Amino acid sequence: MASPSTTGQFPSPAGGFAPAPGISDKRNVEAVLLAAAVAITTISLILVEMSQDRVIGWPLARYGLAYLVLVLIAHLAIRRFARWADPLLLPIVALINGLGLVLIHRLDLAEQNQARYEGLPIPSPDATQQILWTALAMTGFLVVLIGLRDYRTLARYGYTFGLGGLILLMIPALLPSAYSEVNGAKIWIRLPGFSIQPGEFSKILLIIFFAAVLVAKRELFTTAGKHVLGIDLPRARDMGPIILAWIMSVGVLVFERDLGSSLLLFGTVVVMLYIATERVGWVIVGAALLGVGFVLAYNLFGHVRVRVQTWLDPFQDYAGTGYQISQSLFGLSTGGLAGTGLGSGRPEQVPFAKTDFIVATVGEELGLIGLAAILMLYLIFVVRGLRAALAVRDSFGKLLAAGLACTVAIQVFVVVGGVTKLIPLTGLTTPYLSYGGSSLLANYLLLALLVKISAAAREPSTGVKRT
Repeated sequence: MASPSTTGQFPSPAGGFAPAPGISDKRNVEAVLLAAAVAITTISLILVEMSQDRVIGWPLARYGLAYLVLVLIAHLAIRRFARWADPLLLPIVALINGLGLVLIHRLDLAEQNQARYEGLPIPSPDATQQILWTALAMTGFLVVLIGLRDYRTLARYGYTFGLGGLILLMIPALLPSAYSEVNGAKIWIRLPGFSIQPGEFSKILLIIFFAAVLVAKRELFTTAGKHVLGIDLPRARDMGPIILAWIMSVGVLVFERDLGSSLLLFGTVVVMLYIATERVGWVIVGAALLGVGFVLAYNLFGHVRVRVQTWLDPFQDYAGTGYQISQSLFGLSTGGLAGTGLGSGRPEQVPFAKTDFIVATVGEELGLIGLAAILMLYLIFVVRGLRAALAVRDSFGKLLAAGLACTVAIQVFVVVGGVTKLIPLTGLTTPYLSYGGSSLLANYLLLALLVKISAAAREPSTGVKRT
């Protein structure tokens, strides 16, 4: 009786082994997911217009077409310059960015209706500005994707990036309040017709710096000091980086009155130290330094005490410092489980609903289900970033990818924690979702770095068949 291999039913080469399947770059998967993101964004824009009893015309189509073109350009660039990149990173960001555009447009309509009711001039739509900033951010994304051939070259300039990050952090504190202060926080560079938040870019530069230093000096940080209660604490002479991060964080909190950036910076450094050394002692030291800094700031500076008192009891000064968080809590409770529906709530009652409190807008109009879905998108994004960190072969890439992914996780936690009254308000914006140019541009640069690292991690070795 003939064997299956000779009858043609199960063809195999001489030797009896079937050829190994080719490795797919998953770009078609990315394309399908991007098409779904565009469809969800377009449908959401239409739902907002219909809920406001508005005619669906060219202004709405303009947003949808611009968004589609930007997403398509990014996808084609990844196909050409980062073929093996993770297929989920760009679609997740595109969907979050698109939903942010929908919410900003929805709040624009509310502001325009309010202006008509009060007989005031109709304000220009911020959604148009957000599209322009998205185009600028996409340009930065393409520059990194095309210009940075090998992310490992960044390690050579680690100290330069660190110095640049420090300078960007210091500039707003040194400028007069007229050129740097907005709503009590000195975190801006404000010039006629132009403003930028340099701290958004300093976080990326400092992550590159700390990744380079931790790789180059890893033996110093893995050397154990005293053994206390079963935990190896670091030696005092090796604590320079964490002390530097603590000083920078306290300086940002004191001189710029920016609690959010302070928590984000210090939390990211502590996480990177733990990842680099696998020693819980660094986390304990970091938590102790954070506690000391917070106690000192609370006792020495009035603006910190106001934040804490507002957090503990926002209704004590409801018409003043507690108004924002109170309105946020009212909106979240109104949304309930399923939300009021896009365009059917009143999220404009929350001050800064497009920026710091856009999460409250999500909770009111999409409910707990919608908010949980968006948080799940962030979780998947962070997990995919950490997966790239695990898979990439070099230590610098591992730390850089982990630091970039963790800073997004910390930022989302700090923002959502502040809006829901879990922690004091911080003033950070939600990555890719909130209105704003500096945040959007910086986070697209972060995305480009993660894409490059994931492409290096997923690229098959030489000799493996590619499809």
